[in-house]
Amino acid sequence: MTTASSDEQFALQAEQIVASQRRDARRFAMGVQVSYALLLLALAYAFSGASFAVGGLQFTTISLDWSFIRSHWLFIFNGVWLTILLSVLSIVLATVLSLLGALGRLSKSPPAYALATFYISLIRGTPLLLQVVFFFLALPQLGIRLSGMSAGVLALGLNYGAYMTEIMRAGIQSVDAGQREAAKAMGMTQFQIMRFIVLPQALRLVIPPIGNQFIAMLKDTSLISVTGFVWELLWRAQKQGRANFRSLEALLIAAVFYWIITIIFSAFQAQIELRLSRGYRSAL
Repeated sequence: MTTASSDEQFALQAEQIVASQRRDARRFAMGVQVSYALLLLALAYAFSGASFAVGGLQFTTISLDWSFIRSHWLFIFNGVWLTILLSVLSIVLATVLSLLGALGRLSKSPPAYALATFYISLIRGTPLLLQVVFFFLALPQLGIRLSGMSAGVLALGLNYGAYMTEIMRAGIQSVDAGQREAAKAMGMTQFQIMRFIVLPQALRLVIPPIGNQFIAMLKDTSLISVTGFVWELLWRAQKQGRANFRSLEALLIAAVFYWIITIIFSAFQAQIELRLSRGYRSAL
């Protein structure tokens, strides 16, 4: 009877602890939501054009031209699709280049290693904006003429590929060397080992950081607007803002759309990471 009573008391205490943790989690979540609501209200008030006095001093919040916003938000919004397309094409190119760069960094061939390290050093040592302008304005002197879209994709892909090389290399090196030795003992070639053993596991590990790079790239596509020939989000906002002398409103519209697409893709990335982690736990 004493043992049964102790077990019941222990179980009751455990339930109370779990219930307390759940209450704390709910209170924290509620506090975060309330804080977000207050921050959004403060932001809305900051652009409301309202006036108030503090200590005899008169202050006025930022006043926006809502008629301009209603008339031009759709034109600016249409640049979202091109921004996403730029990011998708660039991240595909960057992923391929990062894989090749990682293999070069891990290669025992001096030319392959030198080429990979030279590429990483050159690209990471120069600004992304300079690379965009170089591919669009400097290459024509060599007889190579790229459209604004092609120059932007090439510049973003090369730049992010250099930074993602270390991510890809870390993913490849994370695969247990024992698996490679076992595959080699079975008679598999180095190409087969890399294709069937190493890369499938490495790619699963590098997908989350590649997702982070993609989200960062969504914002860096704004640099392509300097070419003047790619009607992405920022270019459209600048065009309408300058034409109507309403740069503040136009840039705010673009900022809101950048923010929204970043939130959407961040949520999508979180779901991918969750599914990958579940798959990893089930595999264990």
